[in-house]
Amino acid sequence: MALHPKKIDLSLGRMQAILAKLDHPEHLLPPIIHVAGTNGKGSTVAFLRAMLEAAGARVHVYTSPHLVRFNERIRLAGALASDEQLIAAFKICEQVNRGAPITLFEMTTAAAFLLFSQVQADILLLEVGLGGRLDATNVIDPPLASVITPVSLDHPEFLGNDVAVIASEKAGIVKRGCPVIVGNQSEVTTRVIERQAAKMRAPIIVGGQDFSGRVEHGRMVFEDEFGLLDLPLPKLAGRHQISNAATAIAALRKIRPDFPPQAIEAGLLSAEWPARLQRLRYGKLEAYAPKGAELWLDGGHNADGGRALSEALADIEEQAPRPLVLICGMLATKDSNAFLEHFSGLAGELIGVPIKNAQEGAAASRDMAKIARELDIPARNAPDVVTALESLQARNWPVPPRILMCGSLYLAGEILAANGTPPQ
Repeated sequence: MALHPKKIDLSLGRMQAILAKLDHPEHLLPPIIHVAGTNGKGSTVAFLRAMLEAAGARVHVYTSPHLVRFNERIRLAGALASDEQLIAAFKICEQVNRGAPITLFEMTTAAAFLLFSQVQADILLLEVGLGGRLDATNVIDPPLASVITPVSLDHPEFLGNDVAVIASEKAGIVKRGCPVIVGNQSEVTTRVIERQAAKMRAPIIVGGQDFSGRVEHGRMVFEDEFGLLDLPLPKLAGRHQISNAATAIAALRKIRPDFPPQAIEAGLLSAEWPARLQRLRYGKLEAYAPKGAELWLDGGHNADGGRALSEALADIEEQAPRPLVLICGMLATKDSNAFLEHFSGLAGELIGVPIKNAQEGAAASRDMAKIARELDIPARNAPDVVTALESLQARNWPVPPRILMCGSLYLAGEILAANGTPPQ
């Protein structure tokens, strides 16, 4: 991190330079599915991985950020990169870089490409870090397909406050002649991506137009140009996961029309993506919560994330009513009001907590409580999640509460570590 004054500096020059010094490992990678977007990237990658592995494929995966251990970012043919593999790759990258300016994410991506080139696999699922056009991952050879999940406002300090401009940055991963699969988008962002696809003469299929996923009679129905599939509901909770799963299925059927339906089914039932409406069914935190309470965890942190999360909680509430309590901490760089406004009338209480391990400035917990009260959500503060849970344990609940810990992936990482259930 000392090699560059900025944590993020969107550019391809430094990345191209270090890859040249490494003798271009990016040209030795297995076929790639490149995934960009604001919300749903990680979940879509999780579905892709589960379905591909169910079909017998060896799958590399690159995602960010990590929640508990840095190793989570790099999965080599199904297994998280070991400490020894990471250290060896970083040593080589540091030696060839020779102290030149480079960001942490660029160095990590270079090390990942080096490892991916050394371990045999059938496919690489490559998630964009930020934006797309100038992201460190966007130096690859033409991929099997580009996937763009829903685009919305996030990281305005890097991408701006215009959703059309942000969509243009995301569409920068589109490569000439390579298929583009677009998850359900707003009309504005869809038009931007379609223009870029036309410019690059890239075949494009768009969610809601060329493929769809919906719930019917407790099943997921998927439909595209190749036909209709009657599928089980995804293991990942929330109606937004139907859309993410549909995007993953559409991508696989676009690059391989005969992709086995049984592998799609198995992937839907096995896909896991920590801190995305994750039910914490066991772990150390259960001892601090009210007896019989449900503990849920989500790392969503922007307006669309709040909307999707509140809709999912409303669906759960309709099926099994319980009082909803939010334990929430957010970074100062995020729009806390835009996230929380979706819970007005749904949450009965909010407890604001600080984020201790963030590399960015964390919003003070009192500010979260203030914003919640302005939205007519009763709110108070606690110094940490355990204290917040203990304060709820002391109360006499007629029905055990549903407790959602949310607002930041940094907070989610702290909670998974405290619970003793880090991602595997």
